[in-house]
Amino acid sequence: MTQTNGSGSVQEGKLLWEPSSGLISGARLTQYNLWLTEHRGLTFETYDDLWRWSVTELEAFWTSVWEFSDVRSYSPYTSVLAPSPTGNRVEGAQWFAGATLNYAEHCLRRDDDYPAVKAAHESGSMTTTTFAELRRRVAEFAAGLREIGVGPGDAVAAYLPNVTEAVVASLASASIGAVWSSCPPEFGTPSVIDRFVQIGPKVLIAVDGYTYNGKRFDSLPAVAEIQAGLPSLTHTVMLPYVAAQPDVSGLTNVIMWGDVPVAGAGLRFEPVPFDHPLYVVYSSGTTGVPKAIVHGHGGVLLEHLKAMTLHMNLGEDDCFFWFTTTGWMMWNYLVSGLLVGSTIVVYDGSPAYPDMYALWRVAEKAKITCFGVSAPFIVGCMKAGIDPSAELDVSSLRTVGSTGAPLPPEGFAWVYDKVGRDVLMGSVSGGTDVLTAFVMSTPTLPIHAGEMQCRALGCKVESFDEAGNALIGEVGELVITQPMPSMPVRFLNDPDGVRKHESYFDMYPDVWRHGDWLKVTKRGTCIIYGRSDSTLNRSGVRMGTAEFYRVVEDLPEVLDSLVIDTSQLGTEGELLLFVVLRDGVSLSDDVRAKIATTIRRALSPRHVPDEVFAIAEVPRTLNGKKLEVPIKKILNGDDPSQAVSFDALGNPEAVQPFITLAEERRG
Repeated sequence: MTQTNGSGSVQEGKLLWEPSSGLISGARLTQYNLWLTEHRGLTFETYDDLWRWSVTELEAFWTSVWEFSDVRSYSPYTSVLAPSPTGNRVEGAQWFAGATLNYAEHCLRRDDDYPAVKAAHESGSMTTTTFAELRRRVAEFAAGLREIGVGPGDAVAAYLPNVTEAVVASLASASIGAVWSSCPPEFGTPSVIDRFVQIGPKVLIAVDGYTYNGKRFDSLPAVAEIQAGLPSLTHTVMLPYVAAQPDVSGLTNVIMWGDVPVAGAGLRFEPVPFDHPLYVVYSSGTTGVPKAIVHGHGGVLLEHLKAMTLHMNLGEDDCFFWFTTTGWMMWNYLVSGLLVGSTIVVYDGSPAYPDMYALWRVAEKAKITCFGVSAPFIVGCMKAGIDPSAELDVSSLRTVGSTGAPLPPEGFAWVYDKVGRDVLMGSVSGGTDVLTAFVMSTPTLPIHAGEMQCRALGCKVESFDEAGNALIGEVGELVITQPMPSMPVRFLNDPDGVRKHESYFDMYPDVWRHGDWLKVTKRGTCIIYGRSDSTLNRSGVRMGTAEFYRVVEDLPEVLDSLVIDTSQLGTEGELLLFVVLRDGVSLSDDVRAKIATTIRRALSPRHVPDEVFAIAEVPRTLNGKKLEVPIKKILNGDDPSQAVSFDALGNPEAVQPFITLAEERRG
C-alpha cells in the first residue's frame, strides 16, 4: 500500500508506504529472526521487541551477529564486552578481547566474475571491476606497499577522488594492517595537511588532477605543498588521472601507480586485534583542527555487517550506491557493501552536472538497487522540478537512502511521487564518530513522512531531557546509553582521552551525547530536528533548525535558507534569517511579510526573525551541511580565520557576506 501527496506541504507522520508480505518474508532481517529461533531459541513478535533485546542483552546480540554473518577470526575472543579500566560501561568499553581478524578479508570473500565495483564519472563513462579482478589488484598493490616498507600500524594517506583505485588501495592497506585515511582533491591544501599531519603517514597516494562541473583542475601544485607539510613521508604514489604521463618533476620520491603493484602476488591478510586501527576519519573540521578519530577493524566489520544485512537488506544480487567523496564517512560505509557481496558504485564528479538528473542516470545505467544521497540533494531535485521515473528507467531501485541532514516530509513524498511507489525511502542518521547510522531503515516497517523508521539494532538511542530522563514523544538530546562496537577506539593526539571525553561524555555521566535534537515517537520512529548546538532558543522556547528550514523553504520564493540565533550563555541575541531567493524574486516588503506570517503561523511568534537578509548561496561543508555554528561565531565577533576552516567548505566564498555583515554591525 502506498499513499502519496502532490506538491505542497505534507503532514509529518503521514503514512506513505507499507512493506508487502513478500518483502517482509524475504527480508534478511526476517531470516535473522528465524536463525535466532533455531539457534538461540528466541522469538520476537515485533521489531521493537527485537530491538529491546539487542540493546539489553548486548553480548548475546553481538555474538549472534558474529555467527550469523560468519565472521572469520584467527584467534578466538576471550570476552565479548568488558568495561573500561576506569569502570565505565560506555566510555572506553572493550569489545571481543583476544580476537584477531582482518576487515579486508571479509570484503574480499567473493571470488568470481560478478561486478564488485562500478566506477561512474560525471562525463557519463563507467567502468567495471569484478570480484576476481579486485582480489588480484588488492593482492598486487598490497605486495607493492610491503616492498616500499609499509607494515602493520603504518599510516597510508590518500588524496584521491572517488574512484576504483581508492577502493583498491584502502583494501590493500587494510589487508596488511596499515591505517587508511583519505581526503578528496577538492579539499583545500591546508585542510588536507591539518588532517594528514596528525597521522604521520609513511606513504601518500595522490592524483594529478580531477574534473568537477565539467572543469579540469590541476592537483600537482597541491601535492607538492602536501609533501612539504608531511615530513613523515617516505614515498608518494602518483595516480595519473587527467593526464597519461603527468609531469611530477616538482615532487620528491614519486612512484607511479603502475609501478607499485607486484604482479602475481598472492592475497595475504594480516591478523590484527579487534581494535587495531583500520581508519582514521575526521570531524567536519569547519572550525579549528579537525579531530582525528580512530576506528578499529573489528568494530567497523561487525557494525557494517549488521547494518548492510539487517537494515539495508543488501546481498549478493544488489548494486549499492551512495553519493560521497573519499573525505566523508559515507565512503567508508559504501566500501562495506563488499562485505555482503554487493556491487558498489563509486561516482566522481558533481551530482548536478550537467543537470539534476546526473545521479539518476547513473542509477539507470548501473541498475542500482540501493541509491543513497544526501537530504539536500533530494530537496534540490524537488525544487528543480525533475521527474526521474518519467524521464528515466529507474525501476531497479528498491531503496532510496538519505542522510547528512534531516529530510523534510515533503522530501519523502517527492520520492514516492517522482521515483517509485514501491521503493523504501530510508532516511538514516549517524555520524563520523561511530562510522555508521544509529537511526536506520528496515524493510519490515512502514514509512511515515519525515520520520526515520527505527533505532538500529544494538544501538540504545534515547532522547534525554536536561536532567537525564528518557523522553517519548518529546524532543530532547540524542544520547546512546549502551556501548557500540564502532565507537572510537581513541582520538589521535589525545593520550589521556580528555578531548574524547569532552566531545561525548561531558553532559551525562557515561552516556554518549551526540549533539542532535531527537524525538522518539510512541510507535518507535525517530525525528531529528537539527544540531542541539545550533538551537533556536527564543525566550525559553527551543526549536531545532530543521523545523525552521522546513517551513521557510516550503515558500515558493525561497530556494535555500540559513537561520542563526546569536544568543549566548545568559544573553538572548537576535534571530537572523538568510534566504536564497528564486530568480526574479527580490526581498521586497511583501516577501518579508509573507515569511514572517508563515513562521508566526507554522512555528511561533517568538521565532519570527528580527532581520531577514538575501544572500546568493548558503555556505556549506564539502558534504553539503549548512554552516550554522561557525557563522554564529562570526556574527558574534569571532575571528573568521579561527571560526571557519575555509578549505573544508564546498563554497568558501559564500562566507564573505557574513564577515562583511559582522563588521558592519560592530561598526
